[in-house]
Amino acid sequence: MKPDKESARGVAQVEGYLLWNAEIEEARRQARRFTDALPWLTTAQREDVERVYAADRMEVCRETLTRIAGRAVELRGEYTARYGRLRARCLALSVLTIGTVGGTCTVLTLISR
Repeated sequence: MKPDKESARGVAQVEGYLLWNAEIEEARRQARRFTDALPWLTTAQREDVERVYAADRMEVCRETLTRIAGRAVELRGEYTARYGRLRARCLALSVLTIGTVGGTCTVLTLISR
């Protein structure tokens, strides 16, 4: 792998790690906010509810990210195929245009002699 690609991949991994940890912290904050609205819970119950709430939130996030990543891969494949077809069309049109112009010039040269 090229150094630039390795660096970019490393940066992406660090970014992903930081984003995931931020998501974990947000899930914990929301769990605390949820249990704050339930003042009758004991400390043990509050901790259990917070743990379950945060775990559920993280599972939903994981499923969502997996679905988004899968769709991104699908879209990349679709756009790669479209780009290939467009490139082939442009190349064919260019060759056709050059051939037509060249043929026209040849015919005009032969006619003018």
